[in-house]
Parts: sequence; C-alpha cells; structure tokens
Amino acid sequence: MIRVVVGSKNPTKIEGTKMAFKQYFDEIEVVGVEVNTDVPPQPFNSETIRGAIERAKKSYSPKFDFSVGIEAGLFRFDYTISGYLDFQVAAVYDGEKCTIGFGPGFEYPKSVVKEVMEGKEVGEVMERVSGIKNLGRKWGAVHYLSKGAISRTELSRISVTMALIPLLNREMYL
Repeated sequence: MIRVVVGSKNPTKIEGTKMAFKQYFDEIEVVGVEVNTDVPPQPFNSETIRGAIERAKKSYSPKFDFSVGIEAGLFRFDYTISGYLDFQVAAVYDGEKCTIGFGPGFEYPKSVVKEVMEGKEVGEVMERVSGIKNLGRKWGAVHYLSKGAISRTELSRISVTMALIPLLNREMYL
C-alpha cells in the first residue's frame, strides 16, 4: 500500500493526485491536510513553484511514502493575449528528493488578468465572471473556460504525473 499526503484539502487536488498515482500503483491511500505556505494567495512565476514545494515538504511525515504539493499560478508569457498563462505546478517529495511537474498552461481573458494585477485572486474574479460559487474547489476556471473539456482535477493529475517521472525512473535521474 502506497500512502500519499497532499498539502491541501481541495478535493480537485486530492482526486487528481489519486488519479496520477493510480496509473502506477494498485493500492494507494491519498489524504489531504491543510498547510500554510509563505507564498502570496495569488502566486506569480517562481512563487508558484515555491508554493508547490512548500506544500509537499510541509505536509510530509515518515508515515507517508510521498507527499504532494500543488499550486496554480500565473506565469509571464510573451506572445499571449494577456501576457500570462496559468500553470498548475506539482511537487512530489519522498522524504529526500523533491521533483517538479507542470500541467498544460492556459490563458485567462485580459479583463481577468487586469483585476488580478490590481490585487484580486483569480478564483475570486472567476467566481464572479462564471457565477459559480467555489469554482476552484469544484471544476476550476479551466473547466468553465474550456466549456467542460478539461477540469482542474485533470490538470492536477497531469502535473502530478509529470512530477512523478523522475521518481519512476530513478536510475535515469541519479
């Protein structure tokens, strides 16, 4: 039995982590715990990566085989309409090494990014735009913007899967 702890109580992050580990392990147990990080509520660029790492490391204890931190944030990106892409970043920690993975990036409308740059959180703005309360704990903004084609759970699964690659191929990453 593989035991995994996620540094969040967000159901989309817990389920996405469970889906990622299920691809490789038959018997798994995944639990979520609330952790505090030193990154701002709306992270940008490397703050997003740091937030994922902090979540993974702060949630780890020896009773787990792995801990996972997932953080979504805006990354400055040239050639986009708004100048930013949103990426879900995952960190997987085994007590010694921390590996990083990214999910697919997507763009928010310029009006959303403008409000975020003025100090609001993406989740807060997207709840108002979509009219869906707790959007980030349900399907995520990506689900709303992609017309249901992809969910935040799926972005979590992909980012955790990407972070697992070095751990699944340890001999290649020595």
